[in-house]
Amino acid sequence: MSFVRACAVGEVPVGFAIPVDLGGDAEIAVVNTAEGFFAIRDECSHAAVPLSEGEVDGCTLECYMHGSRFDLRTGQPLELPAVAPVPVYPVRVDGGNVYVDPDNPIDIQEQ
Repeated sequence: MSFVRACAVGEVPVGFAIPVDLGGDAEIAVVNTAEGFFAIRDECSHAAVPLSEGEVDGCTLECYMHGSRFDLRTGQPLELPAVAPVPVYPVRVDGGNVYVDPDNPIDIQEQ
């Protein structure tokens, strides 16, 4: 795994998401929840809009445009109109920083 520094812990308050560009094919949203940090592709699978602009509720992130909600642990859509999952990525918190492995999305089949 190749973890890359995404942001400082203090940059993402609990209950919020921020977009980060880790130099890969897509931006990633780093999300801070009461259960910890998560990383998800910052694009709704239903419409090409950033998920980082949506509302965090528990371990879910809502697309602000059409209301689809995605599980931050698996990327699975929980509400229509989205039916396809969004990639999620391994996260590690170390020394006040959040690290994400953008090259190795979590295999949702394992969830």
